[in-house]
Amino acid sequence: MFESIKKKFAEASGKLTNKVSKEAEEENNLKIEGKIQEEQNELNSTVKKDINKETSMDKSEITSIGLKNSEEIENSSNDSNIEKDNDIKENKESTFSKIGEKLKFRKSQDEDFINEIHDDEVDDKSLNKDKISQNGDISSINEKISEEKELEDKKLEDKKLDDKESKDTEKKSGIFSFIREKTISEKDLDDILWELELSLLESDVAIDVANFVVESVKKDLIGQKIKRSNDVEEYTYQALRNAVSKIIDIEGKSMTDMLEEKNKKGEPLVVMFVGINGTGKTTSIAKLANYYIKKGYTPVVAASDTFRAGAIEQISYHTDKLGVKIVKHEKGSDPAAVAYDAVEHAKAKGKELVLIDTAGRMQTNTNLMDEMKKIQRVSKPDLVVFVGDALTGNDAVEQATKFNDAIDIDGVILTKADADSKGGASLSIGYVIGKPIMFLGMGQTYDDIKEYDPDWMLDQIFS
Repeated sequence: MFESIKKKFAEASGKLTNKVSKEAEEENNLKIEGKIQEEQNELNSTVKKDINKETSMDKSEITSIGLKNSEEIENSSNDSNIEKDNDIKENKESTFSKIGEKLKFRKSQDEDFINEIHDDEVDDKSLNKDKISQNGDISSINEKISEEKELEDKKLEDKKLDDKESKDTEKKSGIFSFIREKTISEKDLDDILWELELSLLESDVAIDVANFVVESVKKDLIGQKIKRSNDVEEYTYQALRNAVSKIIDIEGKSMTDMLEEKNKKGEPLVVMFVGINGTGKTTSIAKLANYYIKKGYTPVVAASDTFRAGAIEQISYHTDKLGVKIVKHEKGSDPAAVAYDAVEHAKAKGKELVLIDTAGRMQTNTNLMDEMKKIQRVSKPDLVVFVGDALTGNDAVEQATKFNDAIDIDGVILTKADADSKGGASLSIGYVIGKPIMFLGMGQTYDDIKEYDPDWMLDQIFS
């Protein structure tokens, strides 16, 4: 059962997951690309400024140091050769120490260069060579800065490639994590929930129920923060389950609980069954008699369907097989009198359960509906149960509504629930009339009846 509804829910969940994931992916791609470009521009600008600043300062300082040293060397040309050598050495050491300090050369490089100066002969030629060497060092410095800039650019390119490869890997693995959260909006839901509503109606779900499901899901999902694509499917599943749980879990009387309470008081529980022809009332009564016999109770059946030919024989067949007492009158007799006699028999014999069969009638047949009300007044049932055929879908919901308006039913038994692939009636009937489903007919034998459990129903829909 519920194959159709399960399929509709799965399709809606899949479409919503794909749509939200795709939109989140597009939004995040734009965000990532914009951020990378901004960082690239900012880094390029910073590097350019630093290069210009350092190059300008270095050239200026080298020039001023070089001029100053030239003047000192020229002024000391008349001194002795030893003093001249010492002055040149000291000036050279000072010049390249300052250059090395400014450009953050390693100390070992300065010392190696100064040692070379000690070994050279100091004359006019060597001075010219030293000046040329200074110019060469400036070129070397500029080349180093250019290399560093190229290295930074390469790192940025590598980072972009790594990010892209990582993102592609995540996509292929099916575990797509969003860079920033995606918030589900009403626009994300509208078209998909509209399709879901139509598909539920196609599965015989009542329009009020379909509307409720859609609005409940919308309320639960709008504003949800999604971090991964898997979150969409999970949130949608929970929203659908939450909506359905509210629909199928209707508070009401339990036949078994009421039977136990009446038994403690020493009184029989009187149950009257109503519905249209062919829904399975008589068979359901036989199944319930068998169900409660196995729980240790003793039922009695009232054959109050005196209107239809063969009805008395049909119910008698079942009671004979089960060994249950039946109270019956001749065909055409007063059905209310039959019901009254059955209740009095149960009280006299100490039997705990009275099951009253009534004639099937269309909800539009006024005379028969009035007769049903008379049976209710005379027998004073503790429970009035509507028996509907799950395969009739929305018709079963409409019938239950009419009977509820006429005599205020207390609950529902749905027959042939196991054969209903759509499941619309099972999902809708309790919510529409505001009364619980009590039992589900699940097959042809006397044992094929199940006391209703909302949690079991949820598991059937969302398994």
